[in-house]
Order: sequence, then structure tokens, then C-alpha cells
Amino acid sequence: MRLFFIIFLALMLSANVYVIWHIWRILPFAIWVKWLSTALAVLSVACLFVTLSPMLDRLPMPISVSVYQIGTGWLVVLLYMVMAFLVLDIGRLVRLVPASFLKNSVWGSVTLLVVVGGLLVYGYIHYNNKYRETITIKTDKPLAKPIKAVLLSDLHLGYHNRKGELSRWVGIINDEKPDVVLIAGDIIDRSMRPLKEEKMAEELRKINAPVIACIGNHEFFSGVDNALEFYKESGITLLRDSSVVMDSIQIIGRDDRMNMRRLKTAQLMEKADKNKFTILLDHQPYNLEESEKCGIDFQFSGHTHHGQVWPISLITESVYECAFGPWKRGNTYYYVSSGIGIWGGKFRIGTRSEYVVATITN
Repeated sequence: MRLFFIIFLALMLSANVYVIWHIWRILPFAIWVKWLSTALAVLSVACLFVTLSPMLDRLPMPISVSVYQIGTGWLVVLLYMVMAFLVLDIGRLVRLVPASFLKNSVWGSVTLLVVVGGLLVYGYIHYNNKYRETITIKTDKPLAKPIKAVLLSDLHLGYHNRKGELSRWVGIINDEKPDVVLIAGDIIDRSMRPLKEEKMAEELRKINAPVIACIGNHEFFSGVDNALEFYKESGITLLRDSSVVMDSIQIIGRDDRMNMRRLKTAQLMEKADKNKFTILLDHQPYNLEESEKCGIDFQFSGHTHHGQVWPISLITESVYECAFGPWKRGNTYYYVSSGIGIWGGKFRIGTRSEYVVATITN
């Protein structure tokens, strides 16, 4: 963990120095504008480090919200600024971009603002437009009736996804009139404070269907005991290496792999009724072959966010067997969701925020 932090810190400092230096050079304005731009960039970096520290919970709520949004939003801005300046630097080295375009340049500054700024505006709008994905799962196992389920993951409720946003999501869910709502972890972002102060549990209780969930890694960041209390207040049935039968289906929820002593899928299936259609909720989509070997009918996972923005999505696609969308192994169906919410800055570029409407039928 310490090594990861050192690498992260080194990359962050290098990227920020690179971007700030280029911003200083490309701006054609007076020296005080260059200093102001530098100060704003440094302030954004400081907000990010406050966001990652316990200090965030000790600030007044409006300030905490602003610090979180500025700090995590800067990560995405920084990513695309680094990419833009790398392209321009390479273009300059191969003599496709004149050196004057990168120094005290009106055209360079305007181009950068239009391209990067336009991309971020699109990413913000795209994040707020939730995508409705529909899937149909056929089974030979007996069903009393077709089951309609709304599948969600990665709500990340906190300083950025607040009660007003949650209320909109609850409305979307209720409009579907589902038989059950299944959540594959990370309902909580990292801190319980905004959830308690805004009484988000009351909002979740407005869902007009049974809500069943497994736990995610972010619930461990917020403190498992606090998370368990919030789930209970919200009326959510939390499955931690346990199962529940609803109508003709059984739902198994695995503890998150943050718990090194969680049970294996095979152990959970020992007590399961293999004649019933079985859904596995497992937050992190690792070792998908285990569900296939154990006879799981359908596994629903989240966690990856599909990288949130391109090109990070390429990294998640190289790490996971299935980083996003539907998948099949043998007789087992899978769906890995990019999540209805998001961690950090509210930008979706090359990915989407979604909810899944699944129909299980014969």
C-alpha cells in the first residue's frame, strides 16, 4: 500500500508539473493571469489530497462538497490536459506543430480550451444521462412467473452523488415497477457523513420493491459496521456470504474480496438449492470461472466502472476477463455493470452510467 501511494504521488506531481509548466508557457496573457492559473491548478491538487484524507469530514459540509468535486474533478482534467500537451509536444518534435503554437499563443490556448473543455462538458452531460440496458435471461429451471429485476451497482453516494441525485435514481427504479432490485456493492462512496446528514436512508426506503445487495470494497473504506447500520436503516437485505430465496429464485451475495476470509463460491453453493434459478451478487468480477464450475445461473457484478473515462477503460479491459457488459461461460450468464453512479469527477467519456433491467423467464 505504501509503494502504491509513493507511485501515485510521483505520477501526480510529475503530471501536474508538466501541465502547469505548459499552461504557463501557452497562455498569451499578462504575468498575473499566468500566476492565477498556476494558483488555481495548485489549489485543485491540494483539494484532491484533502479529499483523500480524514480532513474532508472535519470541514463544513458545503466546503467538503466543493473540495471533493474540485479535487476529484481535477484528476480527469489533468488526464486530458496531459494527453493534449503530449500530442502537441510530439507534433512539435516531428515539425507538424510550430513551436509558436505552444508559447504565448492565442490560437494554442483557444484550441486547448475548445478541445479539452468541450470534451469535459460532453462527459458531464453524458454522465447525467443514465443509460437503460435491457437483458433477457432464459432458463429451463421452474419459475412461478417471469421475474423483472432492476440491477444496479456503484452508486457511490457521498459528497458528489447526493440526496437529490439519489431521489432521481429512486424515481427511475420505481418507474420500472420491478419485482426485485439487486445492488452489486459500493452503495457508499467513502464517508458516512453526507449519507447521515442528508438522511439518504429515508430516500432508499422509497423504493417500491425488495432491495437485496452484496457489499463492495468502498463499504470497507467507510467502515463495515457503519455500512451495515446504513443498509439496515435503508431497508436493504444485505447478503454477506449468505443467501435468500424470493419466489422461484435464490440470490446469493458474496462478501467483498477485501475480506480475505470470505467463503468461496463453491462453499456457498453447498447449501444452495440447485433446482432453483440462482443469482450470484459479487462486487468485483474476478475468477469468473468459479461461478461456471459451481453451476451459478447468473452473476451480476460491478466495481470496474468500465474505467469511467477513455483511455482508462482500456486498462480495465486488460485486467478483467469481462470489464463491462454481458458475458457467458458455459451455461452461466454474467453482466458486469459500469455503474449508475461514479467515483470522483462526474465525467463519462467513452463509457456510460447505466442501470440494467433484467427479465428472467422460461
